[in-house]
Amino acid sequence: MKLLHQELTDVIIKTFYEVYNELGYGFLEKVYQNSLYLELKSKGLKVEAQRKINVYYKGIEVGQYYADLIVEDLVILELKAADCIVAAFENQILNYLRGTNCEVGLLLNFGKKPEFKRKIFENSKKVRI
Repeated sequence: MKLLHQELTDVIIKTFYEVYNELGYGFLEKVYQNSLYLELKSKGLKVEAQRKINVYYKGIEVGQYYADLIVEDLVILELKAADCIVAAFENQILNYLRGTNCEVGLLLNFGKKPEFKRKIFENSKKVRI
C-alpha cells in the first residue's frame, strides 16, 4: 500500500533523524525547527516556517495558529521536544490539518528518543463554509 505523499514524507523523516543524530536531545524546539528547515531547504524542498493559518467557525475567523513548518505546501510538520508523544500533540496536528488544504501531518518529537507519528486528514472530509 502506498501512503499519501510517501516519497516526500520519507525524505522528511530521514532528515528528521539526521538532525536528531547531529544535535541529540535537550534543545528547545526552535533549535530543531531552524535546523530541520535548513536541512530540508538544502535538499531542494520548498519549506515555510511559522506560516499563519486562520481558523474559522461557521465562516467567521475566530483565531489563528502558526505551523512550525510546511513542506511543499503538502505536509505540515509539528515539532516537539518532549519526553514522549502524547494524545494532545496528536490532536493538535489533526486540528492543524483540519484548518488547511494539507492532508498529511508529521508530528516529530526530538525527545530522549526520536519518534514520529504520521496523521492524515483528507480534504474530502473537511467541512468548508
